[in-house]
Amino acid sequence: MSSTRLSVNINKVALLRNSRGGNLPDLIQVARDCEAFGAEGITVHPRPDERHIRYSDIPKLKEVVRTEFNIEGNPTERFLKLVEDNPPHQCTLVPDPPGVLTSDTGYDTVKEREFLKEVVARLHEKNIRVSIFIDPDPKFVEGAAETGADRVELYTGNFAADYLKSPGDSAVMHTKCASVAAETGIGLNAGHDLNLDNLAFYKSSVPGLLEVSIGHALIADALYYGLQTTIQLYKYRLK
Repeated sequence: MSSTRLSVNINKVALLRNSRGGNLPDLIQVARDCEAFGAEGITVHPRPDERHIRYSDIPKLKEVVRTEFNIEGNPTERFLKLVEDNPPHQCTLVPDPPGVLTSDTGYDTVKEREFLKEVVARLHEKNIRVSIFIDPDPKFVEGAAETGADRVELYTGNFAADYLKSPGDSAVMHTKCASVAAETGIGLNAGHDLNLDNLAFYKSSVPGLLEVSIGHALIADALYYGLQTTIQLYKYRLK
C-alpha cells in the first residue's frame, strides 16, 4: 500500500446510472469492485439536485464500504443530517452553491472560521474525521487548523491546468501548503483534475500527502483500460 491513499469518487458512475433511470451500472457493486481492485477509499458528493449520487444511495454505500467512506458536500442542514445519520470515516466540507457544475472553489477558512468551527464540532460529536476543501493558500491551511478540522483537501484544478503549461512551477503553492500543514499538525488531502499524467509529479511535490480523491479522470480512463487496471495504474503513480 502506498503512503498516499487512493479514494475513488464514484459520482460519474451514478451519473451514468441516472441517465437511463434504471440500475445499470450498479453503483453499490461498483463500490465493492473498486475496493476489491485496490481502492483504499470510496468518495461520493451528493448534491441538492441529486443529479448523480442520490441521498438514498448513502445508507446502502455506508453498509458495504469496507475501506474508507468519504462524503463530500456543502454543509447545509439537509446534508449534515444525512452525514450524521450515516456516519462516514470522513466528511469533506465543500462550499458548493446549488447547481454548480463541479467543485472549483474552496472555503475561505479565515472569513468562515466561526461557521466552520461549529460544523466541525458537530461532526466530531459523531466521531467523524473532518476535512475542509480549500484553495492552495497557506493562510487557508492555518485557518482550517484553527477551526479544529482534522484535514484540508487542496483544490488541484489550477495545478492541473498549470502543469500542462509549466510543470516545474505548477505545484509551488501546494508545496508551501504542505509545509504549513506539517507545522500546524493538520492532515493533507488533495483532489480535482488529478490524472495519470500529473499525479506522480504532484505526489512528489507535496510532502505528507495522505489521500487523493479522483473520479472524473479515473472513470474516463476506465473506459479504455478497464476499472481494475485503471485503479492499479493510479496506485502505481502514487508509489
